[in-house]
Amino acid sequence: MQQSIKNIFSSFSSSLVEDIEKNAIIQEFKAGDIIMRTGQYIKNTVLILSGSIKIYRQDENGGEFFMYYLQPGQACAISMICATKNEQSQIMAKVVEDVELVMVPLSLMDKWMMQHRSWYEFVIGTYRSRFEEVLEVVDSIAFRAMDERLEFYLKRHKDACGCLDLKLSHQEIADELNTSREVISRLLKKLEQRGTLKLHRNHIEILK
Repeated sequence: MQQSIKNIFSSFSSSLVEDIEKNAIIQEFKAGDIIMRTGQYIKNTVLILSGSIKIYRQDENGGEFFMYYLQPGQACAISMICATKNEQSQIMAKVVEDVELVMVPLSLMDKWMMQHRSWYEFVIGTYRSRFEEVLEVVDSIAFRAMDERLEFYLKRHKDACGCLDLKLSHQEIADELNTSREVISRLLKKLEQRGTLKLHRNHIEILK
């Protein structure tokens, strides 16, 4: 475990990595698994070693709105906040690609903030990056028309996977942008006509 953690979380000090190895456990989840649900009490802080996770905000009717990705070398800031305050989760986390996670007991959060400078800097950096990403999402919702929101959404997915072939259905995009499939299909067709992308049966090829 120690070498894997050091390779992925290169900023961690040797003493922190040793403490993680002594106290944390590694768990694996398959694509499609829900590893965190809205209203669930969180007992661990999650560090991602491999794979990817999507974070969603849910409304009272169970509707889902995509917020951001979690990838190797990152942690869930919301789980950190809820863990330290022993509060219920306000988000849902769904596995996109099979993941390997380091589960750090919440009881160690405050202790490590005091003991390990590299943990303190990692936690603060995680809060900052997630806050900035959430601000981008808010800007997208508040100030952009749906066609701009769609382009922003596709760019985030392209950047997250580092690829030009996005395995996304029209219905999945509609659900994550909280709109109808018909609206998304119409806007995607316009983007295809502009030469921005090419539509396939169950995936979207980004051209520029």
